[in-house]
This record gives sequence, C-alpha cells and structure tokens, in this order.
Amino acid sequence: MDSSTVATFEAGRDRLASLAYRLLGSAADAEDTVQDAFLRWQVADREHIEVPEAWLTKVVTNLALDRLRSARTRRERAAGAWLPEPLLDGDPMLGPADTVEQRESVTLAVLLLLEQLSPVERAAYVLREAFAYRHSEIAEILGITESASQQHTSRARRRVAAGRQRGDTGVDEATARRIVGAFVAAASSGRTEQLVALLTDDAAGVSDGAGFGPAKKLVRFAGPLRITRAIRSAFTPSPAKRAFVGGSPEVHAAVVNGCPAILFALGDQVFGAVVLEVRGEQVAGFHGVATPERLARLTEAWQRQGPAEPLTQLW
Repeated sequence: MDSSTVATFEAGRDRLASLAYRLLGSAADAEDTVQDAFLRWQVADREHIEVPEAWLTKVVTNLALDRLRSARTRRERAAGAWLPEPLLDGDPMLGPADTVEQRESVTLAVLLLLEQLSPVERAAYVLREAFAYRHSEIAEILGITESASQQHTSRARRRVAAGRQRGDTGVDEATARRIVGAFVAAASSGRTEQLVALLTDDAAGVSDGAGFGPAKKLVRFAGPLRITRAIRSAFTPSPAKRAFVGGSPEVHAAVVNGCPAILFALGDQVFGAVVLEVRGEQVAGFHGVATPERLARLTEAWQRQGPAEPLTQLW
C-alpha cells in the first residue's frame, strides 16, 4: 500500500473513530472497529471507490452494527452493569461539537439511552444528529430505503427525548471547576440541606458499583434525598475506604463528554469518575464509572494533560 493510500485513511481516522465511539459507547471497541476498517481499506479495489470518505463511513458503520448485534456484546450489556466509557475533554474520539445535537450525542446520558434502540435506529440517529448526513446517504450506508431512514431517526429522537431532561453541554474548564467545586464542598460539608439545594427535584443518578467489589448490575438513585445520602456516604472518611484504594485520594474537576466531572485519583491513576448533568446552576443527574478498563483511556489523557491542583483530598 502506497503512502497516499495510508494518508487518505489517516486523514479521516479521527472522524471514523468518533462515529464508532458514538455507535458503540466504548473507545476500545471503536479503535478495534476502525482498525478492522483499515484492514478492509488495504485490500479494497480502490480504483472503483469514487468517494473514500463515504466508503469508509459505510464500512465503519456496518462493522459497528455487527459488533452491536454480536452475542458477546448482547451478553455483556444485558448483564446490567454496563455504562458508556467516559472520555476527557480534547479527546479526538469525541468528534464534532459545533451544534447542540452534536454535543448532546456524546454525553453519557444519551449514549446510555442509545442502548435502548435497535442497532439500525442507533446508527440512523447518530449519522443524522451527530454527522448531519442526509436521509438518502443514511439509506445508502445502512442498506435501507430513505423513508425507513426517516422513520428510524424519528423514532430514535422520540425515545431519546422521552428518556432525559435536556441539560447544559459543552462547558469549559473554568465552569466545570466552579460547578464541581460547589458540589464537592456541599458533599464534604456534612450538611444535607446544602447538597440538596444543588440538586433538581427530579435529579437521578446511576453508578456501575463505585468500585467496591464487582458490580452485578447498575445502581440507580432517584430523588435529591437518596442521592444526598449516597454522596455523603461516599465522602465520609473511613479506614476501610483508605485501605481499599490504598491511600487518601485527591478530588479533581474536569470536563468529560462535554459535562462537568469529578475525578478521584490516587497518584497518577484515576479510579473513579462522576460525570454531572447540569441544568442551570443545579445538578440534574450523574453517571458514576469505576470499572478500571472503562477509565484507562481517560487516565492516559489526564496524565498527558497534566492535572491542575486538586480541589480537596478525601478520607
């Protein structure tokens, strides 16, 4: 393969990876999918490929759909302990973020809601909302009719809209640090009313088990009082917690998937991330991720970035 052929693929790699990530919710699976597409690009009859970008988009989309339909993927996600992989701000896999739809399509809240869609609905939604493909193009990519593309996209939009309250996305680092700082201060204060005041009345959260033993299913929290009890418990010092993580962790603020996030780190390793959904000046929800393999890419990016001063230290 000549250098120009490789260059053509590499020029679109980040876009293909961001497409695969939105379809799969996993950076590792997205990387594998893009690499599989590269192998197909190597052996393809490129003389008959008029628009490489369109050809590669179709290949990546359908490889991702094959993964979503696989028995292994269905078993993993049916177990009920799966959350999308969080990515640190600046990760090229987050892809385009120019419009509200593009920013929302990569939030953990929407990525989790996309799990409820059929693979074809998910693909139609992502191609339309995040990448602004026309229905005629989506139909060609998915091998369906244009009217079917419109139906799948419309159905997906309704289901996503019904499943969440719209929050603020695309925050900057300064805003994230202010929001996270207020939340951490309230959680550390020991005053229930201070933390409750920061939560919307319909606040809800979900966690993969907080890292304390293997999670068999997602832990869900509904309402300010239940969330407050869980958060205060997590921030309450104890020798058992220090022994479990191997010390007293630092608490950092970050932007993750376009939202403010709390990162818990020991040394240069992030062992927990709580991504906040913000509505105005209040927290409307959160996603807590502590599964180590789900935090590997985020940790690497965080180490390269050079963390700012921690907000506080726990326990």
